[in-house]
Amino acid sequence: MATGRFGVGETLGALNAALRPPPPSAGPGGSVWFKENSARNLRSRDFLAPRGALQALFGTGQVPKDILDGVAALEGPGVPPIQKCTQTQAGLALQLQRPSVFQQVLSSLQGYAAPQPPPCTSGLRIILHCGALQGAKGPESMSLSQLRAVLVADHLAQALRTQGVTVYQVPAVQDPGLRDFLQQLKVNWPSASKTSSAPDCTVALKEVLRDVAVPTEDLPPGVICKVSLKEFLEQQPGLEGFDPNLDICLVTEDQLKALTELQEAAQKCPRDLPLSHSEAESSAGGATCSVVHVVSCEEAFQQQKVDLLWRLVDVNAPSRQKHLVCGPVKVVGSPVPLSAPQYYKLRQSQMREASVLKYGVDFAQDETWNEIIGALTSAAVKFEMLSTAHRSQMSLDLEDTSISTKGTKSGAFVMYNCARLATLFDGYQRGVEQGLYPAFPSVSELDFSLLREEGEWLLLFNGIIPFPEVLSHAAQLQVSSPGIRITANTEAVCKFLVHLSMDFSSYYNRVHILGEPQPHLFSQMFARLQLMRAVREVFHSALATLHLPPLSQI
Repeated sequence: MATGRFGVGETLGALNAALRPPPPSAGPGGSVWFKENSARNLRSRDFLAPRGALQALFGTGQVPKDILDGVAALEGPGVPPIQKCTQTQAGLALQLQRPSVFQQVLSSLQGYAAPQPPPCTSGLRIILHCGALQGAKGPESMSLSQLRAVLVADHLAQALRTQGVTVYQVPAVQDPGLRDFLQQLKVNWPSASKTSSAPDCTVALKEVLRDVAVPTEDLPPGVICKVSLKEFLEQQPGLEGFDPNLDICLVTEDQLKALTELQEAAQKCPRDLPLSHSEAESSAGGATCSVVHVVSCEEAFQQQKVDLLWRLVDVNAPSRQKHLVCGPVKVVGSPVPLSAPQYYKLRQSQMREASVLKYGVDFAQDETWNEIIGALTSAAVKFEMLSTAHRSQMSLDLEDTSISTKGTKSGAFVMYNCARLATLFDGYQRGVEQGLYPAFPSVSELDFSLLREEGEWLLLFNGIIPFPEVLSHAAQLQVSSPGIRITANTEAVCKFLVHLSMDFSSYYNRVHILGEPQPHLFSQMFARLQLMRAVREVFHSALATLHLPPLSQI
């Protein structure tokens, strides 16, 4: 019997290892197996090694019996119990012991809905810098591309924290109007402290700059000095990936303030968290802390200047600094550029109009409903901005009617289904209070063999089991010297939630979970409620990485 949390990655790894012949005829590299996702294919199998891949491994494509038997009897960490493995026209088809998988997964929900961070990331520290929030600018000056960068940075910070990483977010927001706008968007970003030591640090940086400045007589207003970044880069053979057009930099007060906040955050890294012996030996030069600069494509060049300036004036600046550049936002349906607040207000107006049409004017003007509209608008904006890979250009259709709860790919649709789950459990609780249903039994007493609906396996196999890997995929970490390599896939959670919502909605529309209050139906009802409890917990955990509150009604 398999123990521990099941994982898709672990299962594929074990299946690939079991299928490959021993050396020296190990065959081609790469994965042979893949996980099925479609309802049609999941009717007959859960994993498949396609016929073409088998032919590359075994010539005729016929798997030797001893290897076939080994795959069918496979056990190991993270591998679910296997029902059977058969050679078919499509390839090698493997099906799991589904009742046993239901039993083990639904008896240990926390391992899937709120997985523990991996030991290798515990104690890691990352400075997350968002250039769009630098300075004392108000929200009206924020472009849609900058808004996209802010939302990516906000989600990335939370995705990293779910993996046990300590994240320092800079810069602190200075403008009160911008702070209020971010709160309206449900962006969790620190505000400026009145006790900041920035002025003193800025003076110290100016002293350092005097020694490296290019001699010049006349400087433009607001410019402190000139430095040659090109000359500095030529003296740093290990630095790669910088724009070849970087040359003379006119250093401004705003750039020095940005450097000051970055320095302060870097100084907190070793002070806030105790270092192990190996970390202490490698902490010189800021090696225990990595930096991620999240910027819009328009600001990428200027951010490279800040990065190099930091290295130039501070020998202890972290050597590992990653620039996560967000692609442009192309607006469809607007002859003039739209600011971030204008875009938010437009979506808010559209969401309110859709609510009036559905529920009536009086209901849509209720104070509680205003809060719901705000949450739905934030969800719509975040899903629009985050569902495209951050590095790619995204198109924004201002007349898009699918942002409401009717659009199956919208954030509002996800929130709507989350609220349906809340309504389901409220209905069950009222039924208990009215004596219609008995209290929920212990999970050990539930009969999960009663979960035979196609949609039930879809929710477990495509939603609950893969969720921990979705979280880790949103911010993939590779720990190495002298820092941490990060691959951001901030679209992963939004896409996952959309697919989960569609699977749940299809199932919920077809299956009446709270059946007739008859004793012979209670066992199936309780098994289904436990499955819905797992789906709800996954919804809540995923929405938390977007700082979106789960709604209890819509």
